[in-house]
Order: sequence, then C-alpha cells, then structure tokens
Amino acid sequence: MTDKPFLRASGLTKRFGELTAVSNIAFDVARGEVLTLLGPSGCGKTTTLRIIAGFERPDGGEIEVEGGYVVSVSKRVFLPPEKREMGMVFQSYAIWPHLNVFENVAYPLRVRRTKGNVVREKVESVLDLVGLAGLEDRPALLLSGGQQQRVALARALIYSPKLLLLDEPLSNLDAKLREQMRVELKNLQRRLSITVVFVTHDQVEAMTLSDRLAVMNRGRIEQLSAPHEVYTKPATSFVQEFLGRVIWMQGSVLESRSEGVLVGLDGEDEVRIQCQATESTPKSGEVVVVAVRPEDVQVCKAKQGEGLNQVPCEVETAVFLGDRYECHLRFGPMHFTLYTSVGESFCSGQKVYINMPERAVRIWRKEEASLPADM
Repeated sequence: MTDKPFLRASGLTKRFGELTAVSNIAFDVARGEVLTLLGPSGCGKTTTLRIIAGFERPDGGEIEVEGGYVVSVSKRVFLPPEKREMGMVFQSYAIWPHLNVFENVAYPLRVRRTKGNVVREKVESVLDLVGLAGLEDRPALLLSGGQQQRVALARALIYSPKLLLLDEPLSNLDAKLREQMRVELKNLQRRLSITVVFVTHDQVEAMTLSDRLAVMNRGRIEQLSAPHEVYTKPATSFVQEFLGRVIWMQGSVLESRSEGVLVGLDGEDEVRIQCQATESTPKSGEVVVVAVRPEDVQVCKAKQGEGLNQVPCEVETAVFLGDRYECHLRFGPMHFTLYTSVGESFCSGQKVYINMPERAVRIWRKEEASLPADM
C-alpha cells in the first residue's frame, strides 16, 4: 500500500428522517485494494456505497479520490455520479431485458458518444475478459443468472473506471455458482489491479475476496482490518458473533491480573476458565460472558490435568454425518453444537469435557456482549 490512500472517507453521516443510517464513519482504501463493507441488513453498508457512488448525498463528511473531493458537505462539493469515473454492479444487475448482450455492455459508451468502431473493440475485449465472448447477440432474457452477473460486471468495466463498486453482486446466484463467481471475481480483480469497494452480508464472500474488512453495525464501523485479524482478534463481541460460530458461556471474574483472568462459570459444577488479559479486561466480581470458537476446542471423554479450561458437559444427541459426528452438548442451561471426527464416537447421555486453550478464549462484559437470543 502507498502512504497516500486512493480513496479517503471521513466523518460520513447519513440520516433518513430520525434514522441515522451512517454515523460519522471513516476509512481509507489503497490503490488496487479490495475493501469489503460487511454487516447485517440495515447496518448502513449499502448506504455508504451509494454515498461513494454519488446516488446519496451525505449529511456530513467528505470523500476524496486520488486527492480530489467527490463530495464534501463542509466545502459544498458534490460531483454527480456520471463524473466520478466509478463503475457499479447492483444486486439486481439492472440488465435491460429489451437489449442483447452487446448493447447492454455498450450502453455506457453510447451515452458518452464513443465512436462505433471503438465501441465494438472495447465491448469485444471486455466480454472476452469476463468469459462472454461469442454471446454478443444473445438476448438478455435468455441469459442465466451467472451470465447476467458477468454482463453487469462487463458494463461496469467497459469505460475503465477508477473504482469498482459492488453491491452484493453474488446474492442472487445459487450456492455452486456463487462459489465459482467468487473465484472468477477475485482473479479478475487481480488481473486488472482495480480498486474495489465491495458490500456483502455473506462472511464467506468477504473473507475470500477482501484485503481488508470493515465490519459495520448500526451505522458504525466496529472493526477494520485484515480478514484473519478480524476473525481471530475481534475488537467487539458483535464482530466475534457475526463472523463464524461461537460458543458462549456466562460467569463472573474471580481474579484479574496482568498475566491473565480467571473466570468462574455459571452452571451445575464449579468450573474455572483462564484467559489472557486485554486492555479492557473486566475487574474481579464483574459478570462476563466467555466466548470461544468451536474449531478451537477439543471434546474429551475424561478430565485432563488440573482442570482449568475444562467444561463438563452432557451429550444430548450425537448424529453421525458420514465424515464426522455432530454433537449437541449441554452445560447447565447452556446448549451448543460441536463436531468430532468419526474416530471419536459419542452417545446420548454421555459425560464429556470440552477443553478450551487459553489463547482462544475471549471474555466480554455482559452488558457489552452481543449475545444470541436464546442465551
């Protein structure tokens, strides 16, 4: 990444009546980078993308592209969408049904009054790029979902935009095609070295395609960093809950020291969990929730060692799935699901222990935690 960002957004705010859809957010995007805005429906990610594109006017803040303002509320600058040199692929693709593939892709060049021979050359080149060569005359109504997605992408790329904006472009595809298009989209981005801002609620898409993730919640960015860091070192309990699966347990802090925190879990037995201290570690006596990802724990048939970080559970059901077992476990009032290998068979009613490595355990204050509805 260069020292100077390709795109810089600061203080972006957008209100719809009494609802604040985007609340004072800021982020940079480096040239050639893929930044993904990830979050649940209504978190403000699409509104943010529309502000970048020029389809929404912010109530506050500014956006610079290559050092020049495309919008600044304080400076009263607002560049219209057609002058921002950005390509956008919408969730619905916005393919014109009465036009064939060639004319759908050529439309942005027709609007710019590009010469006919240049139009044909550019359209043929970009169709080859997205794997649609030879389908120039195919009516839009006869295109599959994957082909429509490619047409929309070709149309966004036809005039070599500075920035490509993608608003959940894969959400209308079936699972198998979505997986294929994820790979194709990433390969295309690398070949073109184009800068991308991508919006999705699908964490697999985000982890696959992104150089960095901005996890959004209620109009704010809760964490912005590389996918691996967001997953392994979540900044908030919301980030941890939204990305991947989590086992949650409730307890109270017994000891809080610089070398670690000792938590006593609520449940039928006295169980103690040791975890690493952080800058915001709760103090002794505070009610907390313990969070650990299922892939980090081990299910054992007997207790091992001194007993720290070992939670006694009862197997409620164990379902054989062919390549593994799906075990539904209970600890006191808490229920969770773990997967074990076919070499480790379990049965209903069996007592087991789940071992949680200290490095994998995180704790959050109860009032700050984003917990599942059934906890």
